[in-house]
Amino acid sequence: MLKKYNAFVWHEDDWYIAQCVEVDVASHGHSTEEALLNLKEALELHFTPPIATITPGAYTLEVEVPV
Repeated sequence: MLKKYNAFVWHEDDWYIAQCVEVDVASHGHSTEEALLNLKEALELHFTPPIATITPGAYTLEVEVPV
């Protein structure tokens, strides 16, 4: 089944970082295209069985930020 996912891509030092918006999966590459291609592969691996059976804990943090 084909599903569409959205990604943010940004440049950091020598790398382009691609992060999926809907799923907590990210990858990187030397170009936007390479980062997105690597993200696609990472997403395919993420959804390939066996799927993790342990759900990670979600936490809320309070952080002091300067005004």
